[in-house]
Amino acid sequence: MTPAARLAAVAELIQAIEETPRRPADATANDFFRARRFIGGGDRRVVADTLWAIIRQRLRLDWHLRHAGAAPSARLLLAAHLALAEGRTLPAIEEVFAGGRFALEPLDAKERRTVAALTGKPLRDPAMPEDIALNIPGWALPLFRERFGAALEREAAAMERAAPLDLRANLLRTTRDAAAIALAGEGVATAPMPFSPWGLRAEGRRPVTGTEAFKAGLIEVQDEGSQLIALLTDAQPGMRVVDYCAGAAGKTLAIAAVMQNKGRITACDTSATRLEGAVKRLRRAGVDNAERHLLAPGDKWTKRRAGSFDRVLVDAPCTGSGTWRRNPDARLRTQASDLAELTQLQSEILGRAAELVRPGGRLVYATCSLFSAENEGQMDRFLERHPDFEPLPLATLWPVLRPGAEAPGEGPWLATSPARHGTDGFFAAVLVRRPA
Repeated sequence: MTPAARLAAVAELIQAIEETPRRPADATANDFFRARRFIGGGDRRVVADTLWAIIRQRLRLDWHLRHAGAAPSARLLLAAHLALAEGRTLPAIEEVFAGGRFALEPLDAKERRTVAALTGKPLRDPAMPEDIALNIPGWALPLFRERFGAALEREAAAMERAAPLDLRANLLRTTRDAAAIALAGEGVATAPMPFSPWGLRAEGRRPVTGTEAFKAGLIEVQDEGSQLIALLTDAQPGMRVVDYCAGAAGKTLAIAAVMQNKGRITACDTSATRLEGAVKRLRRAGVDNAERHLLAPGDKWTKRRAGSFDRVLVDAPCTGSGTWRRNPDARLRTQASDLAELTQLQSEILGRAAELVRPGGRLVYATCSLFSAENEGQMDRFLERHPDFEPLPLATLWPVLRPGAEAPGEGPWLATSPARHGTDGFFAAVLVRRPA
């Protein structure tokens, strides 16, 4: 593809994403590339990298376009990115909009005036209000300030950067050191993670799913913060464990590995599609102590198994605000109304899942959110309604799980953040059900 053709593909992709604003952008992008298999790997990377750079800076690009008197469009978002983020001149941008085969049609008079007004300006303009300057939606700014205080700007900057490629060594098939050696033999350099005992951080953004190490089940792609949630369950061989909101079973895989395939782990979800998607992953990882259960309306499964599990993990549906560096379109899709709906849903899920925990067993609640309403506030409300549960503080549990290692969080709960820990923003609380 020519450079102009690549950027034309970017504009086409932006338009497709705009037409389905509530759908995750990566799903739209995957469909786009799947329908255009003629786009080679190198071209695909350029198109994808440019797309994500635009999405990552969308709040600022929109602000600039509004101040130039224009409404955002796929063409103008691309042109604004070229002018503000890449520093291209107006003549250079007009070369992209050259018309003809595979190139974008020329800028019309109004578009040209808008682009001319943007050239030479900084992406982060001193006149921007605080929420736009920090690249945070206005409704969410007070929630981030509540969470980070004086560290807000540092954390906001970290959330703008692309997330690293984190891997988890599958202990059912290998060790972390052996997985690193196998990856190095295929040209993928990694380094051990500071918190997860199974984690490897890859250098760069290599397509590891095509490696033999991945195909053989030696590794899984998983953010370090997510790995720590699995670690905090402290599941032991022979236990009965539930991953109550399992999705595609990423944490199920990690828990099964530390259980050494002994005992039983049940992956539950309300989506049959997600559970079906877990089958291939479980097989490739060599997991044979897992079963799946679809949580359906009127289902008696929870009631019949009340009080019978040693560990119950609730990786609850949430705003995903802790993953905005990894899913930058989520900061555009998520609204204040979503937070209100999700906190209610989290409370309901916690109440149902808590019934499964045996006396003396543990309930682990986790989110990939940085908002206290979904985290500490949710724990306060749960403990008030369920006096038969009490916290197991991180300071007590962590030295058992990772002797001598720094704890990723202060106070009773695990709480990670991009700037401080280099992970996505995760929260986790471990609660113990008092013996009857």
